[in-house]
Amino acid sequence: MHPNQIYRQATRDANLAFARDRGFGLLTVNGDNGPLAAHVPFVLSPGGDTLDIHLVRSNPVARALTAPMPALLAVTGADGYVSPDWYGMEDQVPTWNYVAVHLRGRLELFPAEALRSQIDRLSEVFESRLAPKKPWRTAKMTEEVLARMMRAIVPLRLTIDSVDGTWKLSQNKPEPARLGAAEGVHAGTPGQEVAALAALMRSPPW
Repeated sequence: MHPNQIYRQATRDANLAFARDRGFGLLTVNGDNGPLAAHVPFVLSPGGDTLDIHLVRSNPVARALTAPMPALLAVTGADGYVSPDWYGMEDQVPTWNYVAVHLRGRLELFPAEALRSQIDRLSEVFESRLAPKKPWRTAKMTEEVLARMMRAIVPLRLTIDSVDGTWKLSQNKPEPARLGAAEGVHAGTPGQEVAALAALMRSPPW
């Protein structure tokens, strides 16, 4: 997390809402020979106290999880380069604006019998965003293919101990400079989802 507190004004609820909406992050744990990472979709519990994921059994993170262990799930969003020319101020420097939320806690294997309901919850969350398409469900699979898929993956749960967010949106600049930079970002800049980043710069969620 960025150490400047001006970028860390979002509430726990705002950070969790961002993570819930993204639904995809980088899961990291300490392995015997260094850090291990897996890119995973996830579903947050209604209260934001836990999140459920599943991994292929052969994933290094899954193989390392012989007992509950500390883990970090990093969820990132819109990001992009900001040119100092866009501020309309002298003596500025280039930077990169972004949003990131870190969820830390205890990662553990979840009972195998919970796997199907976990998969159904995950697909329900993302299929609901595709309305009016009829949602896909595991019931559409043949039992043989479903059983084979479920043998290949394992369910995990992260019990969340802390939630931290960095929303670096040029809020350290005067409002005209921040809005000018937002216009520059919106017009086109290297990075991801720059339209969303520009919208956040214009109207931060606090």
